Amino acid sequence: MAGVAALATLAFIALSTFAAPAQAGCKDASSGGLTLAPTACKPIKKARLINGKAFAPDTAPAAIKRVIAAANKIRFKPYIYGGGHKLSRKLDRGYDCSGSVSYALRAGGFISYPMPSGSFVRWKQPGAGKWITTYANGGHMYMVVAGLSFDTSNMSSTGGNRWSTTIRSSRGFSVRHPGNF
Repeated sequence: MAGVAALATLAFIALSTFAAPAQAGCKDASSGGLTLAPTACKPIKKARLINGKAFAPDTAPAAIKRVIAAANKIRFKPYIYGGGHKLSRKLDRGYDCSGSVSYALRAGGFISYPMPSGSFVRWKQPGAGKWITTYANGGHMYMVVAGLSFDTSNMSSTGGNRWSTTIRSSRGFSVRHPGNF
C-alpha cells in the first residue's frame, strides 16, 4: 500500500509540473509540445527554408534581411555565365555564381558593384562571419547567410533553386566575411 501511495505522489508531482506551462517569451518557442519558460527561450539565428524561399530570423540585422530578400528574388533565375555583372540594379535574365552573390550582397549594402569570384578571394575580413560568410576561388563562389547556403551549384539538386540547407565543402575556397556580420 505504501508503494501505491508513493507512486500516486510521484504521478501528482509529474502532472502538476506540466499542467500549467509558462507562456513563451519568444515566437515559436516550443519543445515536444511543452511551452518553454521565457528564461529557457533563446532567439534562433538560423534562417528557415520553406518551399524554396529563405526566411530571415527575427533577430537578424536589417542588412541581412535585405540580402536574403534580394537572393529570394533571383533564386530561380537560370545560370548564365557573366549574368548579374551589370552596374544597373535591374534584374538580369540570369546570374552566374558571383553575379548571384554580388546581387544579394549589394542589396544589403556590403558591396557597391558586382564583383567576379576572384575578387572575393581577398574581400573584407578572413574567416567565417556571424551572419554572412563568402567562399571564393578563381573559378567559383558561394555564400552562407544565416546558416543557409546560397550557391549556383545547388541548382541541379534543388529544382533550380540557389538556396539549400546543405553546405558544400569549403576546401579550396577563401573564406571571408564583411566585418561585424
